[in-house]
Amino acid sequence: MIATAPMTTPIVNTNHAKPFVKWVGGKGQLISTLDRLLPDNFRWLKATTYVEPFVGGGAMLFHMLSHYPNIARAIVNDVNTSLTRAYITVRDKPFELIDSLATIRAEYLSIRSEDERKEFYLAIRSRYNNDVMTDVENTTALIFLNKTCFNGLYRVNSKGAFNVPFGRYAAPTFFEPETILADSALLQRVTVLNADFEETEKHAKDVNTLVYFDPPYRPLDATSSFTSYTLNGFNDDDQRRLKRYADRLSAQGCKVMISNSDCRGRNAEDTFFDDLYCDYRIDRVWASRSINANPDKRGRLTELLIRNFSNKNLFDFDESSLERTV
Repeated sequence: MIATAPMTTPIVNTNHAKPFVKWVGGKGQLISTLDRLLPDNFRWLKATTYVEPFVGGGAMLFHMLSHYPNIARAIVNDVNTSLTRAYITVRDKPFELIDSLATIRAEYLSIRSEDERKEFYLAIRSRYNNDVMTDVENTTALIFLNKTCFNGLYRVNSKGAFNVPFGRYAAPTFFEPETILADSALLQRVTVLNADFEETEKHAKDVNTLVYFDPPYRPLDATSSFTSYTLNGFNDDDQRRLKRYADRLSAQGCKVMISNSDCRGRNAEDTFFDDLYCDYRIDRVWASRSINANPDKRGRLTELLIRNFSNKNLFDFDESSLERTV
């Protein structure tokens, strides 16, 4: 499915742009590091194309669109149909969505009993999983569930149904109208795909293209896997397929950045990515993990940032955010 932006653009303050949903693996905390490691001349390139084959919550997308007006077009993709449908709805129907979210927020907050709120949540979850909804209704339900479910997770079961339990928040922040409007304004120059990540290849052509990959992370151990954003997971064969795709992009002159887990940081003998990307630059950057069923496994750890280019002008870069470079 491909959805191209309409011609009209709301006139709003895009400084309010940020992810409208919370997504596991979101890059909000790493934005400054990612920005500093962009190609040196990226800001000065004209008619630049930006591609994100795994858009997720869109922290990097909204940062790039709001800070780099030289991005003439952007292409984002995700295999989660409900998520890409939400991007299209935010882009094309922001005012209808705001009205719908305000209605469900008022109804939910008028319920005082926690048990009754849970019943309301479960009813919305059931409808989300089983009903045929309009785009606005589906996106309203997605955002509502995301803001009121346990820990802000998005997880589906073996049948593809969203199954995260009720979150028990006293006063959840459902949405901010200015964020929806700002996101909508920036998304006007964005084409949204709902396909396998390699389907973005036709949009990545030359040296004026930057492709940022933030795929489902490779598990650090047997209990840390969290790839159930969709019915199908993302295994080592998919990681190798992504590398082959990155190689093809490199051959076309595209700039490539890839985020992933630092398996070697947990197990010194697990050199999967160091071997796979031995011909790329690999930086290890500090990040925090806040979503884990085991509190002992939350906290700071290193992640990989893999690039097919180097930066010459890093004299003002705070290298304390980097642990080591391969």
